[in-house]
Amino acid sequence: MIELREKQDIILKFFREDKSQRAIARETGLNRRTVARYIEDYQQAQLKLLQSGVLTSTGRLDLIAEIVEKPRYAVANREKRKLTTEMIGKIKGYLEENEFKKLNKQRKQQKKIIDIHEALLMDGYNIGYSTVRSAVNALMNASKEAFIRLDYDPGDVCEFDWGDAYIYIGEKLQKFQMAVFTSAYGNYRYAILFPTQKTECFVEAHATFFEHIGGTYRTMVYDNMRVVVKKFVGLNEKEPTEALSKLSIYYQFAFRFCNIASGNEKGHVEKSVEYVRRKAFCETKPFESLEAANQHLSTMCQKLNNRPQIIAGNKSAVELMALEKEYLLPALPKYETARIAVSRVDKYSTVSVDTCHYSVPDCYVNKMIFTKVYSTHIRFFLEGELIAEHNRIFGKQKWSINMDHFLKTFIRKPGALAHSVALKQSEEGLQSIYKQYFRGKEKDFIELIIFNKGCSLDRIIQAIIKIEKASPNDVSVEKIKVVCQRKEFTQESIFTVNSSIVEKSQEQLRCYGALFPVSTEKFSEVGVIA
Repeated sequence: MIELREKQDIILKFFREDKSQRAIARETGLNRRTVARYIEDYQQAQLKLLQSGVLTSTGRLDLIAEIVEKPRYAVANREKRKLTTEMIGKIKGYLEENEFKKLNKQRKQQKKIIDIHEALLMDGYNIGYSTVRSAVNALMNASKEAFIRLDYDPGDVCEFDWGDAYIYIGEKLQKFQMAVFTSAYGNYRYAILFPTQKTECFVEAHATFFEHIGGTYRTMVYDNMRVVVKKFVGLNEKEPTEALSKLSIYYQFAFRFCNIASGNEKGHVEKSVEYVRRKAFCETKPFESLEAANQHLSTMCQKLNNRPQIIAGNKSAVELMALEKEYLLPALPKYETARIAVSRVDKYSTVSVDTCHYSVPDCYVNKMIFTKVYSTHIRFFLEGELIAEHNRIFGKQKWSINMDHFLKTFIRKPGALAHSVALKQSEEGLQSIYKQYFRGKEKDFIELIIFNKGCSLDRIIQAIIKIEKASPNDVSVEKIKVVCQRKEFTQESIFTVNSSIVEKSQEQLRCYGALFPVSTEKFSEVGVIA
């Protein structure tokens, strides 16, 4: 392959200096046929250019480029020496097999290029990895899809997605699920953290968001997450979950699902998840609780929504949302976000929710009760009456036990108290009182627990401290009750007693004191009569 400088030398020597092709070949050291080919190509291109009246502008540009650009090998039409048509057919078959696996939950079991190369070698084909890679890339690029720019109307479309967020609550790093909403028209972002991606969290996120914006979008867009897609019906049809259907009926919004592996179909929220998470939690500062983290996230979303957007003519998402509100569906009272279930109380007087056990009063053993599962707490009802409530726990086979639920059983079985989960999960102050004063006196301690329902634990602890000062080894339930129920007189009330009575009492005390001899001598051990 000659250089552009050599091509220029050939053209100038032939056309400007009138040298023969043999002389040019001799001077340049090139083959005469090579010199002849470049001269002929130049003449043909120049002739076509002079006749360019019948050519398009693109054709003329191609001819000019052919004349002035550096010579290139004609590799486009070069026949592959090892990659045969049969091999290309095999590679296409493997790529089609990968597409089938994508649609049948086998995305992680697709053949990579190296696997396709190994499969061809096992079939007896002699071909290099780089050749297979080039063929696969060419086939994949040949089928690249085109994307269409969309224009949305106000209040029409909103997109939803989940994203993982690792946050320190105290000193413990915990994983939370961040529910993110992004409007397609104004790019308005709203996010809230939940412990899991359960149905009740999904429903609560929507109810909270619609309440926040004061209306409902006409269409919600989702990917193929479990909380919205119950099952696939064929390749493209999807059956929604009951929770999504009920939400849609109540708020009157339509919904659509993205195609498999097509995150671009909800590109607004796809970018928002990463953007909001990075802006809100890029610093590793701890939060006191999940509520504090959500408050911080809400503040950060508000800041992001107030930023001017170049693509929207420097209008902020807040300004565009104010415009959108006129087009939203009417606001409705907040939807009941709990997951509803009917459960049977087991022999331990607990109800199992997602493998975790929650206690109810022991009088409901073996009864069917109504359960409302919220994102952060759980409530139990019987005939419309609230019988128990717990903060929700997450994990496998964990227990949340309220000691007050088992008082009737403990009265009959006091020996079970010492090693009970109920005692271990009770307040630390109550556990300390049992270990220090009532170990082996379980009946008395159960009586104290019953008394504690009408008297605060702090008051009981203060009573024990007063009793200890008087008689350290005689702390009993009866004494605790007496001290707790006794009226405490203030110093001011003592001084308001009739002064004449006080003077008379003092006079009597002085008379009694005069009856006893007073001596300043010290008693000696010898003088003491046994």
